Amino acid sequence: MQCLMNKVAVVTGSSRGIGAAVARLFAQEGAKVVVHGRDVEAMSAVRTSIERDGGRAIEIVADVTKFNDIEAMRLRIEQEFGPVDILVANAGGSFTMPAPLEEISEEGWRASVDGNLNATFLTLKSFLPGMKERKTGNIVTISSAAGRIPHERAPIPYSVAKAGIVLMTQDVAAQVGPHKIRANCIAPETILTERNEERIPEEQKSSMVEKHPLKRLGTPEDIAHAALFLVSDDASWITGVVLDVAGGAVM
Repeated sequence: MQCLMNKVAVVTGSSRGIGAAVARLFAQEGAKVVVHGRDVEAMSAVRTSIERDGGRAIEIVADVTKFNDIEAMRLRIEQEFGPVDILVANAGGSFTMPAPLEEISEEGWRASVDGNLNATFLTLKSFLPGMKERKTGNIVTISSAAGRIPHERAPIPYSVAKAGIVLMTQDVAAQVGPHKIRANCIAPETILTERNEERIPEEQKSSMVEKHPLKRLGTPEDIAHAALFLVSDDASWITGVVLDVAGGAVM
């Protein structure tokens, strides 16, 4: 039985990678899925694959660093699919290379905080009022292992932004629990997205694999299944949790 039948699910940043895997899996489980991003061609490919498998999806272009864009997206979703039941705030990315803090540009710092922490804040700010009014909703945010453990080679702006997402999610969970809304966070370790497959040398991949007890790196589908569990009724008494999907790597 499909566990998300007729639920309306928004997955930000779902034109590729983790977001695309989440969108596809949710659609397979019966959800009406909103594919979001800024790459129209990539979004169309995800939507087409969902519809080819019998699912329902729409695609929406929006800049999640701009509240007006998110609000416009929410209104269109409500018009076409109805109120949102599930929100996966996945959009983000690393916009600086690892470097000593004093060498990080102000522009790079602001880009990482804006594209991760602020984008997640604005997305929740838009969708939470309706969930609270309806007294139902399920939120999953995406942090990172980089926001969980310090490392001398960490991209500091990205790590700090992702750490902020963790605490924000836990604070939100405490606030909205009485409204029957759950909020949880996933913190992935290195995931073999299309981008990482291309940019990480094979020798480095092998070295990284050896650091994981499961002796492999994660896939977007690993994160998608974790997200599916958190939004399903199987996790109905779980909120404010940070789920480290890390192949056994120590957080």
